[in-house]
Amino acid sequence: MVKTEKIDWIVYLLRCSDNSLYCGVTNNLDNRIAKHNEGTASKYTRARLPVKLAAVKKDLTKSEAFKLEYRLKRLPAKKKILFLTEN
Repeated sequence: MVKTEKIDWIVYLLRCSDNSLYCGVTNNLDNRIAKHNEGTASKYTRARLPVKLAAVKKDLTKSEAFKLEYRLKRLPAKKKILFLTEN
């Protein structure tokens, strides 16, 4: 039997109130953003509320999403949104 991965994972960038960027991975974007704005999703964003969606890459497998997040986190902030929207 061939094992197939679901293609419903998302890599997202949030713009925080201090203008910094936060990168994350989820398979339920609306719920995750709500959790960030409630202050329960991340210690980083909890101190920088409110957050707004800056960029998103959809239709990824879980593996692809985490690999993309890893690459994004190594880029300078100025290149992250452009990289995410082009790839």
